[in-house]
Amino acid sequence: MERINVAELSKICPGGVLQNVSLAEISQWGVGGKADILIRPSTTKQVADLRSWFYRNSIHHFTIGSTSNLLFSDEGLRAPCVQLGNRLSQLTMYSNIVHVQAGVWVPSLARRLMLAGLTGGEHICGIPGTLGGLVCMNGGSQRKGIGSNVVSVESVDTTGNIFHRFASECNFSYRNSIYQANNEVITSVTLKFSPGKLSNIRQDMLAILADRSRKFPRKLPSCGSVFKSNPEMYAEIGSPGLIIEKLGFKGRRQGGAQVSLQHANFIVNTGGATASNILKLIAEISLEVKNSTGHYMEPEAFYVTPHGEKLPIDYLNNSK
Repeated sequence: MERINVAELSKICPGGVLQNVSLAEISQWGVGGKADILIRPSTTKQVADLRSWFYRNSIHHFTIGSTSNLLFSDEGLRAPCVQLGNRLSQLTMYSNIVHVQAGVWVPSLARRLMLAGLTGGEHICGIPGTLGGLVCMNGGSQRKGIGSNVVSVESVDTTGNIFHRFASECNFSYRNSIYQANNEVITSVTLKFSPGKLSNIRQDMLAILADRSRKFPRKLPSCGSVFKSNPEMYAEIGSPGLIIEKLGFKGRRQGGAQVSLQHANFIVNTGGATASNILKLIAEISLEVKNSTGHYMEPEAFYVTPHGEKLPIDYLNNSK
């Protein structure tokens, strides 16, 4: 950390540099040690200037949004961490075209679309995350993805260069996009929706939220679904949650971590859970599913090492 000049970072991102931040307090899983430095930019230029500064000084950094698919190490994070959130959350509407910064909270975006009488975003209303992460993962619900509404994406590469891509250049597929592999940070997105009737949109969103409340645990910290749905496995056997439940994991515990009694594809923090607890549970589930069904369940979540490396969350199992 001797190379990190906090004063220089504060010049790039005024009012946005914090030190010794508890990751457990910002993590949706409620797990993790302390981050030495957390930086919250408010513009694309600040993101670009930060990445350029890190590149010129040969300093590895890590970028996060709402942390909904991340598990931080119990040892914390030594690499500087850039978080895109409330300070980068402006939204502008032009008829049915919506320009949104990447830090916008997804349920808030869905509500704004509803109030504007725009349909097509109802399926994202219950997804706890920021827009940048949603677009990167081509996230959604009801087998839908936000990529179908994307017009263009603005992003910043590791050297600080800013890129603009049309949706056709983003390689959107089921829960995937070009941004999962190119190490660029999404800073804003232009989206297109269709005019609709507010009362119908609201009714659909309420039904989606009620369904999610019935199916998914929402009162305890979690990262959401731990494993992706494999279409081949789904057709042959069923969803990850169903398979995990059939194998007897529902309610299984490791310390304060528990396979949810409400939905087996969720691991919840019942209080005092550690990253180690969660990793052990995931390794047990992944191995048993592979041995019992022959199918590998790819995790949706990732493990963040103290050095800011993002690894598949079942890496302990796969590294043996």
